Amino acid sequence: MSKLLTQLHELATQLTISPEQIGAIAAKFQQAMQNGLLGAPSSLKMLPSYLTKPSRKEIGTFLALDFGGTNVRVLLTELLGEGKYLVHARAGKPLKQKEGQYNHISKQSTAEHLFDFIAKQIAPLVKPDQIYPLGHTFSFPTDQRGLNTGTLIHWTKEIETTGVEGKDITTLLRSALDRQNLPNVIPKAIINDTVGTLLASAYEDPFTDIGSICGTGHNTAYIELCAPDTKRPMIINLESGNFDQLPVTAYDALLDQQSEKPGEQQLEKMVSGHYIGELVRIIACSLFDHGLLAGSTSTRKILTTPYILHGAHISLLLEDNSEKKEQIAHFLESKLSIADSTLEDRQTLKKIASLVSIRSARLVAATYIGILHHIDPDCSQNHTIAIDGSLYEKAPNYAETIQMTLDEELGTKKKITSTLTKDGSGIGAAIATAIAIHTKS
Repeated sequence: MSKLLTQLHELATQLTISPEQIGAIAAKFQQAMQNGLLGAPSSLKMLPSYLTKPSRKEIGTFLALDFGGTNVRVLLTELLGEGKYLVHARAGKPLKQKEGQYNHISKQSTAEHLFDFIAKQIAPLVKPDQIYPLGHTFSFPTDQRGLNTGTLIHWTKEIETTGVEGKDITTLLRSALDRQNLPNVIPKAIINDTVGTLLASAYEDPFTDIGSICGTGHNTAYIELCAPDTKRPMIINLESGNFDQLPVTAYDALLDQQSEKPGEQQLEKMVSGHYIGELVRIIACSLFDHGLLAGSTSTRKILTTPYILHGAHISLLLEDNSEKKEQIAHFLESKLSIADSTLEDRQTLKKIASLVSIRSARLVAATYIGILHHIDPDCSQNHTIAIDGSLYEKAPNYAETIQMTLDEELGTKKKITSTLTKDGSGIGAAIATAIAIHTKS
C-alpha cells in the first residue's frame, strides 16, 4: 500500500462515525439535555424561547428580520393561516463586503454601526403611514427573559462586533430604528433561527417538533413537553453547537486551537459550513507537507491561509463525478495554485471533502437521535425535523446521509422525517410576532 493510501485509510478511520458511536453520542447528548434542563453543568445552554407550537390560525402582515452569520434579510410577510403565507417584499445585504468596502462583524465595528446598518435594510419596505409589528430572528446565544427581550451571551461564527455582548438586542434595534426615523416599526419578538425554522415548519406540518440549522453555523431547537419554568410545553433553544462530548481528531484540535474562541462550539466546529472548509484545508495542508499532494511554493502559501476554503467549495468538490475530475482540476489550479494536479490528487481532495461532509451529517443526526429519545423514548410517534441552511440544502448527499443515519439507528419503520424548510427563520419571525400579539391581547 502506498504512503498516500495508508494516510487516507488512517484518515478514514479517524473521521468515520460508526453506528456504535452514533448511539453513544446520542446518549451523551440526551444526558447533556437533561443536565441543562435541571440546571446542572452541561455544554448545552437549554435556553427558553417563551414560545410553543403555533396554532396554525395565526394571520396578519408582519416584518420579519433575519440576522444570521452572513447576511441581514428583511421580509414583509402576510400569514394566511393553515401553513399558507405570502412574502410581499424582500430586502437585505451581506454583513461584510468582500471588496472591503464595509465590515460590520469585525472588532472595528460597533453596536451602533451594526444596528444602523440593519435598520437601513428595513427602511425600503416601510410606508410612513402604517404600523409594522416586527419579529427578529437573531442567530446567536441569547439569554431571554421574555419573548421580546434577549441579551447576547457571546458571539459565535467568528463575529466580533464590539458593544453587543451583554446587551439587550431589542433595545439596540429599537434605538437604531429611532435613529433611522422608523418609529412605526415596533419590535414584538426576538427568536433564535432554529426556533424560527421550527415555527415555520410547524405552521404547515403539525408533526414538527425539532428545528435545526445546518448552514454557516449549526444549532437545534425542540419542543420540551414540560419546560422547567412553566411546566408547560415550550420551544427550547439547545445551543447545540457547543456540545463537546465528541470523537475529536488532531485536525479538529488544531482548528479549535487556531479559532477565535478555543474550547467553545466544539460540535459546530466539526459540522458547520463555516468550519468544514477549514478542516479540509488543514488536512490538505498536512498531506502537502508530507509530499502526498502536488503543488508549488504558492500552493503552500495558499494552504496555510486560514478559511481560504468554504462550505461551498466542499460542495463543488463533491459534485464532480466525471471520470477525470475536470471541475476539481480547475478548482485546484484556480484556488490552490496546483496547475499540474494528477487524477490521484483530485481524487484525494474529493475523498477528504467526502469524509468531512459525511462525518458532519452523521454527527448532526446523532444529536437529533438524542433529542428524539428525550421527547419520545420509544419513538412511537410521528416526528418531523425541520432543517434550514445551505449545507443541508446544497451539499451533495448531506440531507440523504442525515436521513440514512436516522433510519440506521431508529429503524425505517419509525416515522421520523427530516425535511428542508427554506426561509424558515424569516417566516418563523413573522409567526412569533403573531403569537406575541395574540398572547398580549
